[in-house]
Amino acid sequence: MTARPAKEAPPSPPRPLRPVRRTPPAPRMPRPGDPTGPRRLYHRAKRAWDRPLTAYYLVLGGSLLIMVLGLVMVYSASQIKALQSGLSPTYFFRKQLLAAALGGGLMVLATKLPVRAHRALAYPLIAASVFLMCLVQVPGIGVAVNGNQNWISLGGPFQLQPSEFGKLALVLWGADLLARKQERRLLTQWKHLLVPLIPAAFLLLGLIMLGGDMGTAIILTAILFGLLWLAGAPTRLFVGVLAAAGVIGALLIKTSANRMSRLACIGATDPGPGDQCWQAVHGIYALASGGFFGSGLGASMEKWGELPEPHTDFIFAITGEELGLAGTLSVLALFAALGYAGIRVAGRTEDPFVRYAAGGVTTWITAQAVVNIGAVLGLLPIAGVPLPLFSYGGSALLPTMFAVGLLIAFARDEPAARAALAMRQPVFARMPAGVRRKTMRRRVKKLPSGER
Repeated sequence: MTARPAKEAPPSPPRPLRPVRRTPPAPRMPRPGDPTGPRRLYHRAKRAWDRPLTAYYLVLGGSLLIMVLGLVMVYSASQIKALQSGLSPTYFFRKQLLAAALGGGLMVLATKLPVRAHRALAYPLIAASVFLMCLVQVPGIGVAVNGNQNWISLGGPFQLQPSEFGKLALVLWGADLLARKQERRLLTQWKHLLVPLIPAAFLLLGLIMLGGDMGTAIILTAILFGLLWLAGAPTRLFVGVLAAAGVIGALLIKTSANRMSRLACIGATDPGPGDQCWQAVHGIYALASGGFFGSGLGASMEKWGELPEPHTDFIFAITGEELGLAGTLSVLALFAALGYAGIRVAGRTEDPFVRYAAGGVTTWITAQAVVNIGAVLGLLPIAGVPLPLFSYGGSALLPTMFAVGLLIAFARDEPAARAALAMRQPVFARMPAGVRRKTMRRRVKKLPSGER
């Protein structure tokens, strides 16, 4: 007699899952040696400041904020000037917005190009700059603006100032030249340090001074000194070149009544005889009437024909009048952050071309900002240079935005920055293609009953 099989017990219903209670970790108790109070905040800020992506975000965010605020101030400062010229009140703003859009494309292009492409671009750019600067002096092609013949008419309301592109050309060509000589260990010899960098820079300076634009020549000289400093020029050589440039500059100022009058307006509080210091004094009036928080956006009084060039060289004065001390300090802080980021990029790279190019761009932007703001404050003579990324002028904005794109590319290509950017991508984006295809399917475990 066979034994009857025992009946299988019905499966017990699954137990409901209980939520797992996780106790939060206990707060870390301060140790005797830990900093407290302001020192703790200082150390936190220092750690945040030393992160790999700090320079990248400072260059990107600082330049975009300067440009956006500059567009707002160009719109506010140029309306009355446009109406006085019989134009639409948005005429200058629309031209600046178009230049900003084109400059944004150049900035994106500069961030995408590899370093070898930037180095290959140096020689065609400097050759084109010299050719265009020579065309400026040809009658019928060159156009004089405010007594300086440094423009080429492109038809209609559009004009081009080749000397602005000469700054970018000197930075790229000088960086490539010094990098190749450093790779061959030739920079320890004076002749390789000075030739052909100094003759090429003097050629650009001579073509600029033929048109009478001493402000651009000052910025170009600052770029040259920045490159020599980064190349490790000896102090006596550096002082000698600086003394020669000072003597030449003094002779150029002495032989021009216009430049002598600008030099005499430093610290002026009265327009003087013949109103020769009218622009400098009314720039101070605009800053003084702004107070701490300004008279309000669009409420400037000096732009109603009192202050010449309110949307170009003296836009910082209109910013102080409408946005007050808070607005001007914000602009100064943005330029300081941009300058710090450029110095950090130049100091942390191992590529000599990147170091020279980043240092040259930083010298260019900071020196031009100092010259412009110093003239508005009455601390320096009026040199006629725009505030980078801020003042009206497409010829100045386009090469400056390309130069900012260089800084962004260099800051992003640091090894630590590349690793940090890779870690910030989504996990799915970091997976290899084969793994991603496999994980696209949803894996579902079959139940004993055959149901899904």
